[in-house]
Amino acid sequence: MKYWLLSVCLFCSSLSLSAQADKTELNFNYRIDPFNNWVYLAPSTPQVEVVVFSKSDKKSSAVVKLEIMTDQYQSLSSLSQVVTLLEGDSTHLKFDFTVPAPGFYRCVVSENNSAVKRFNIGYEPESIVSLSDAQPDLKEFWDRAKEELAQVAPEYQLTQVTDDANKNRKLYLVKMKSLGGEEISGYYSVPVKKGKYPAIISYMGYGSKPWIPGGTPGYAEFVLSTRGQGLQEENNQYGDWITYNLDSINAYYYRGAFMDLVRAVDFIASRPEVNTDYIFAEGGSQGGAFSLAAAALDHRFCAIAPTIPFLSDYPDYFKIVQWPATPILNKQKELGMSDSDLYKNLSYFDIKNLAPWIQCPVVMAVGLQDEVCPPHTNFSGFNRITTEKEFYIYPLNGHNTPDTWWNTRMSFFEKYIAGKNK
Repeated sequence: MKYWLLSVCLFCSSLSLSAQADKTELNFNYRIDPFNNWVYLAPSTPQVEVVVFSKSDKKSSAVVKLEIMTDQYQSLSSLSQVVTLLEGDSTHLKFDFTVPAPGFYRCVVSENNSAVKRFNIGYEPESIVSLSDAQPDLKEFWDRAKEELAQVAPEYQLTQVTDDANKNRKLYLVKMKSLGGEEISGYYSVPVKKGKYPAIISYMGYGSKPWIPGGTPGYAEFVLSTRGQGLQEENNQYGDWITYNLDSINAYYYRGAFMDLVRAVDFIASRPEVNTDYIFAEGGSQGGAFSLAAAALDHRFCAIAPTIPFLSDYPDYFKIVQWPATPILNKQKELGMSDSDLYKNLSYFDIKNLAPWIQCPVVMAVGLQDEVCPPHTNFSGFNRITTEKEFYIYPLNGHNTPDTWWNTRMSFFEKYIAGKNK
């Protein structure tokens, strides 16, 4: 396995801070340097570096403190140093500490108990263990769903769309039938020049607006709108997708949505201009989860590139985040479901339980400061993948990835095209 610990850009190696938390006037200005990009591998131990600058024309003192907590906000330790500076002075503080286990931890730097900066660090992320809670019939459950999907004729409909932005591609609106006869759709782009092309399926984030593909020369590209989302949202019958039929695994939103992912592969594989040896998937957040779920349920992918993936390790996830925990737990209460019933149902759709079925190479991007799909949940599934895999951690990013990720992802895909062509 390969791993890469990257800042937003390599020449942005520190984070300048002038925050005055709680509207309290601070004695000093601060810069928090992402030492080791805030991800530490044994035998190294975590170290937080803080540069403190005088902002006064006289001698000033303060207590600078570092608090370390679990990702569930349980306090672990508190370290402090007294700083005294004259006008124009600065000093470099180092806080060394240990953490009890592999995982991600919350840090708060404060001055006289007024928070200066909050940020996350990681320790041995590849060693995070999230135990499976898969039910004995998990494979049977998904095999049944795929058998049902196979009984639905896709009825592909392609309508060419005028596209003045790019004369080198043809653009189509695609409609097709998926599980239960539900119509799904997407935009499909293919180079004008006849040939056999690798293809990229883009799976969309939760509530994302559809976009026009075609930015990757030499590739066919398909951006899928699953049932009730994207192009289908105007006729959404599911309400808040993640809570729809939460009490029924056979009617839950993601059973149908995961089959939509497979139907998208069916569509791409049916196209005469696609080289089916080179089908790739990518997506962020829900789209990252979709990429992983699709590769677990369909083995026609050459490689996939999920980013900041959603829908993994629900029991831990809901202890860390407000959303989507709040709507799901509210729906649980409304339905009168017990915790055991809730998590049993969700286990059928949990990426960490599906991840061992993935058979293609995987590259994953993680935002270390992500509070929507926290890094712990990203690695809960990733660490259970047994194929060749890489990950990139961006220490200053939250629920997003830097522009450089696009090139990283494409280099990963092209490596496997070159490998198969040897």
